Amino acid sequence: MQFKKSFQAVIYFILGLLACCLTVSSAHADQLSKRIDHMSLQDKIAQMYFVPSDGNQNDVLNAIQQYHVGGVVLFGADFQNQTPDQFKAKLAGWQKASQIPLFIGTDQEGGTVSRLSDNPQLTNNQQFPSPQALNNNMQAEVNEARNVAGILHNLGINWNFAPVADVSNNPQSFIYPRTFGKDYQQTATYISKVVPAIQSQKVVATLKHFPGYGTEGDTHTGFASTNKSLADFQNQDFLPFIAGIKSHADAVLVSHIVINQVDNHYPASLSPQVHKILRDQLHFKGVIITDDLEMGAITQFAQDNHVNADVLAVEAGNDMLLSKNYQTGIPAIEQAVKNHQISEKQINQSVYRILKLKEKIGLIK
Repeated sequence: MQFKKSFQAVIYFILGLLACCLTVSSAHADQLSKRIDHMSLQDKIAQMYFVPSDGNQNDVLNAIQQYHVGGVVLFGADFQNQTPDQFKAKLAGWQKASQIPLFIGTDQEGGTVSRLSDNPQLTNNQQFPSPQALNNNMQAEVNEARNVAGILHNLGINWNFAPVADVSNNPQSFIYPRTFGKDYQQTATYISKVVPAIQSQKVVATLKHFPGYGTEGDTHTGFASTNKSLADFQNQDFLPFIAGIKSHADAVLVSHIVINQVDNHYPASLSPQVHKILRDQLHFKGVIITDDLEMGAITQFAQDNHVNADVLAVEAGNDMLLSKNYQTGIPAIEQAVKNHQISEKQINQSVYRILKLKEKIGLIK
């Protein structure tokens, strides 16, 4: 009888803890929702912009102070000719200038794409091997992912556009050197291990480039398309992304490849059908971001079809836009909302995901 009472007491205690956690979670959700309710439509749309830096400090500060963008992406020029203290002070200055704390991101994949390698003094001449260089030792991969994320976090960078979840069996394809270099299932295992390692350092991990480049061409310079069936994507290319989603990856970056069997008109980044697959079939609930909308495939598409790519990207279901076009894009998206082309509810949902992620990594208290 005494055992039964003790067991009941433990159950009631656990239920009480769960109720308390749910109450706290609900309170946080209400705070974020209230914050969004008090934001102007313009400021909400601005939070959806993750702006690639051109290396010009004045341009970056203008984007932050005048337009209130949600994030800034760093490239090689942003790292060069600075001591660690100078670099940290620069990023801290950006954060201080921002009304809402910024995502500050970069591409630190290792190997051929390693922004930290542009200034060895920031990392005491550390080398950053590609995933393929370590792909016979999973623990080494995990350690490398965790250590790199720790370096980024220490410098003030809170978002890594990695890991690469693409799989290619063609060493001549442009994406191959950046991949894990193994088959779909082995890549899925790799992704499932490194995502938690990155995120353990309060750095966002980004699965890219959904739905998977495979052996197709480089969309930096022009169109790339595939006739691969959706079933083949589900059984092959999606596997690493599914593994990353199950490991609670914070973000997924969508590429500009055209999947003819799903949507033969819009690149994936601008395709509502592709985003529906990501949300409804793969059950991804985090932040979806486009690949750079200044890449050749998109600028060509926008020019040929006389459309605003940023507006189409939001319509498709992206939460954030990797785009330099915030000066024209913010008012264009605002007008699309006023014209009922895009619902403000959708904007609010995206901003909620953005702020929720900023809260998760400690930017918003």
